[in-house]
Amino acid sequence: MPSLKLEPSQSLAQKVASRLRQAIIEGEFPPGAVIAEEMLAQSFGISRTPVREALNQLQLQGLVVIRPQVGSFVFSPDAGDIAMLCEFRAILEPQAARLAYRNDRSGTLAELETVIGEMEKAVAAKDKVAYGRADTAFHEAFVNHCGNRYVEDSYRLVAGRVAALRTNYSAPIDVQTPRSFKEHRAFVELFEKGDFEEFDRLMRIHVTDTAKTYTAALRL
Repeated sequence: MPSLKLEPSQSLAQKVASRLRQAIIEGEFPPGAVIAEEMLAQSFGISRTPVREALNQLQLQGLVVIRPQVGSFVFSPDAGDIAMLCEFRAILEPQAARLAYRNDRSGTLAELETVIGEMEKAVAAKDKVAYGRADTAFHEAFVNHCGNRYVEDSYRLVAGRVAALRTNYSAPIDVQTPRSFKEHRAFVELFEKGDFEEFDRLMRIHVTDTAKTYTAALRL
């Protein structure tokens, strides 16, 4: 059981959910792992009630699967889930980028450049968790600056699962090879120029390659 620390938030269940979400995204609990309520309660030093509430919250986010009379598990996608998830990204992210360019080009670029710096440091350190965290922040920057709360809400439905898949499956490869980092740098350049035809093309390639990486990892 990993060491679990709580960050301040509104309620105990939310604190637990936030910490567990981080643990799942950063690979402390890998896909398909059992999440035992009693062990979590002991680790947090709390009763099982807020743990159960936290797991219910994470189930709504798609990060946890609760099977009555069986137990709770970290989500574990199959090839079909991955294909649909990546298809969703290929549709939504370029449109979010267009909106971000129209509504907050300078703010988006500033955030992208900051994240690119974090990605570069993670590659140099071969730190898959830091790279996965920065990769997630990079793609979410377009959504964060798009100025449309419905687009933001739609992306939040899959954001946790996408982030967890990155850390567990693609980030270990990305910190060993330059391709992913170079593609992200190209995204910044294309966004800055407003070349969304090429941005869309690169995003399709990027997401398709990601889907292949995830699917290949499932076979191991």
